[in-house]
Amino acid sequence: MSRVVSWLQSNERRIFMWVNRGPSHRGLKRWLGRWLNTITHTGGATFTLSSALLCALLAPDPWRTAGWQATAAVAISHIPVAVVKRKFRRLRPHQALPKVNTVLKPLCDSSFPSGHTTAIFAWLIPWLAADAALLPLLLPAALILGISVAWSRMYLGLHYPSDVVAGAVLGSATSMLVCTTWSFN
Repeated sequence: MSRVVSWLQSNERRIFMWVNRGPSHRGLKRWLGRWLNTITHTGGATFTLSSALLCALLAPDPWRTAGWQATAAVAISHIPVAVVKRKFRRLRPHQALPKVNTVLKPLCDSSFPSGHTTAIFAWLIPWLAADAALLPLLLPAALILGISVAWSRMYLGLHYPSDVVAGAVLGSATSMLVCTTWSFN
């Protein structure tokens, strides 16, 4: 693990710039930009909390329980995010690096960890745990969604790779803890 961390630290800016620049093919770049500019919002509090609450209030079990678990996981996961962001005041890539592609009104709070990535991974786990029979169908879609949100945060110049990795780990761990302590039975 320390080898991976060491490698990531030494290559993080290079990886970030590669993701941030995107593909060189014009059509692919346009499509990818539209996808990532749209999908990034699914990691925001508005989508994760409102969709989870909607399912918690209106869906039948086991989706109702998954909705409550997702709501709790997203809310709980943001406590350590807020603490860590205050402790490690890391500049966002668009603030620290030259010639970074970014959104029109980029965020300027601390970069580490990625709150959007934390939220989407905290939100995803309960849906995967809700019905084991559907796991083979849900898992690929969940991975595409989670990775797309994480990738979008780098593509949009808002986070480094370690920010999104930390967010994915934090969100997943919080959600797994919520799911194991709050069973479907």
